Amino acid sequence: MLNPPARNLLESDALVHLVTLNADGSPQLSCVWVGLDGDDIVSGHMDPRQKLRNVRRDPRVVLSVEGPNINRVGLREYLVVHGSGRVEEGGARDLLQRLAHVYLGPNIVFPPPQYDTPGYVLRITPDRIGGVGPWT
Repeated sequence: MLNPPARNLLESDALVHLVTLNADGSPQLSCVWVGLDGDDIVSGHMDPRQKLRNVRRDPRVVLSVEGPNINRVGLREYLVVHGSGRVEEGGARDLLQRLAHVYLGPNIVFPPPQYDTPGYVLRITPDRIGGVGPWT
């Protein structure tokens, strides 16, 4: 489903905008770090925040990622991923440490030691992709 240009962007240090649906149907937006695990897009979360509660209730999600390039007509490229999410218990600490090396630098320790919970991994299976760029 994800072609090489989409995979490259998702494995870069570009912040990802995650949209989930609140109980009343309104959108909830968060900026998250993501990586790939096979064909799934994954993000780590130390606390059970609203986005995770939303995905447990309604798995539909949308991701938006701004790319680094301007296309030939002058528009910044961006990737949109529509998918289905599921929340897994545990694994957040290791995932966040791996992603911290991408987003913050090679010598970073993250999450901070005071976070001693196993956290949660949000796993997103892409259903379709769009946007403006080589992934469309």
